[in-house]
Amino acid sequence: MSIYADLALTVPTSRAQIAATQSERKVIAVERARQSKFWAPRLEGVNSARLDDPEEWAKISILDKDQLRALSAEQFYRDFCIGGFDGVCEYWRSGGSTGKPLFYPRTSEDIRYNMVGFTRTYECAGVGAGERAHLSFPLGIHPAGHMWARAGQIMGIGVNWAGSGTSLPSAQQLELISMLEPTVWMGMSSYGLHLANLADSLGIDLASNSVKTVLCTAEAVSAAKRTKMERAWGATLYDCFGMTEISMLGAEGPSRNGFHVWTDLAYIEVLDPETWLPVAEGEPGRLVCTALFNNNATPFLRWDSGDIVTWREHGDDDGPYSVFPVVRHAHRTAGFFKVSGVNVNHQEFEDFLFQNREVNDFKAELVTNDTGLDLMRLSIEVCRGAEPAAVAKSVASDTKATFEVTPEVIWLETGTLAKEFESSVKAPRFLDNRE
Repeated sequence: MSIYADLALTVPTSRAQIAATQSERKVIAVERARQSKFWAPRLEGVNSARLDDPEEWAKISILDKDQLRALSAEQFYRDFCIGGFDGVCEYWRSGGSTGKPLFYPRTSEDIRYNMVGFTRTYECAGVGAGERAHLSFPLGIHPAGHMWARAGQIMGIGVNWAGSGTSLPSAQQLELISMLEPTVWMGMSSYGLHLANLADSLGIDLASNSVKTVLCTAEAVSAAKRTKMERAWGATLYDCFGMTEISMLGAEGPSRNGFHVWTDLAYIEVLDPETWLPVAEGEPGRLVCTALFNNNATPFLRWDSGDIVTWREHGDDDGPYSVFPVVRHAHRTAGFFKVSGVNVNHQEFEDFLFQNREVNDFKAELVTNDTGLDLMRLSIEVCRGAEPAAVAKSVASDTKATFEVTPEVIWLETGTLAKEFESSVKAPRFLDNRE
């Protein structure tokens, strides 16, 4: 019997089948969105019978994070969401860092289809029934961990729900890996590197352990980080891609040259952020997604993910998943940093720092440190009379409390940044310098 017997969708066998699914489900997505007080006036001029016409589809306005941030929690549940609380079986925490995250309601029907995307990641990585996985993703209101664990059970994979290092100390995680001998490790790449560094300090040869496959998501995996992870673990790393607004959307196949994106679960567009017109194949653009099935409670139409990506109709892999297009991250985002799975909005962060009267100027960089981890390096200039070391310590602490990210803070002599910025039209305060 097929492992997909209990799943809502099988892998499509042709692009024509995908197109037919999109044509049918776009209509359902829009009609469900019309039930939303938020969407109803925005969809008045949209003809649901003509959604396959690009001009008609383009009449649907782009939905972005700022629009959701403008809603209070009461307005979000009352005006944006549909269906009330009937049928809701769980909530997924949004990935943003506004200080007041939203909790997206998910119905049982939503979960049935969301589970499809998570199970596919195992197949793309060549992980099958009878294998054992050690899962180090956070468990609870962040969906990736528990969804991946349940998907593993559907696939016949034994999963140890270890959780992150905050729920199970890292040393004990290493003990469990040694004792239970999993063939798969699953977690954020930064935590994987942390475990590897800890193992090295304890004299544990992690590269000779039982793990042969590593599955990651939630943060960018650079070439340098991938190389270090694979060397430290003695395993092959497969990256996966998703977002809480839509679901798990794609995974790398054997070539690991981009994500096969499940276009039967979500309608994706790669658009020029200035014109909102489609970009050519291979050109960078903003990833915009519409949930085709995960819309029973939260109607995300044309959701601006903020991710800058390129796309190709055909990837480098053969097999059943070659039917899907391939998307590659440009390792930069529009308007926010993603650090350890947390989105740090540029404008919010700028406002946060400039409210501190002891900080005159700053520059925030995403960098890769000597251990291969991504971190935020924050360079600050302090006002006259302030104690630089004390301000740096305070800024680091306040950033952690507000954005759930701990930066490396260094202080500069007054005027250093002005000299650096003077050759630029706009001060480049946010830079992605990861290797």
